[in-house]
Amino acid sequence: MASGSERRKFVRVNVDLPVQYKFVSLDPRKPVEAEVHTGFTRNISQGGLLLIGRIPNLEWISPLLMSRIVVGVTIEIPGDLEPVKSLCRAAWLETVEEKSQRAAFGLIFSEIARADQEKVMQLVLRSQD
Repeated sequence: MASGSERRKFVRVNVDLPVQYKFVSLDPRKPVEAEVHTGFTRNISQGGLLLIGRIPNLEWISPLLMSRIVVGVTIEIPGDLEPVKSLCRAAWLETVEEKSQRAAFGLIFSEIARADQEKVMQLVLRSQD
């Protein structure tokens, strides 16, 4: 039987996909920034993804983990003309390189269109073969 940390609701596949992302404040009085960053996935499932990318302000870590800041992602899927777009909340965050501010983000899809969810499911199914 899987332990709590290993029990997953969705099948997760290891895949490196390009991702554009930006940080969005849920409080309109406290905007975060408009800059779009680039990163990549390490793995993905119907429920979310592991994103490797830069966090420009380390003071955002706590608001990210408390879902006061969410992450808007655009994921390029090979063979698809339209990228998958979603708003995500951070489940966890681990700083990889403090100097470059690169981090690993465990992201959960919180707002995703049904068509985009279907694209992710098809990618996961193809990647299992």
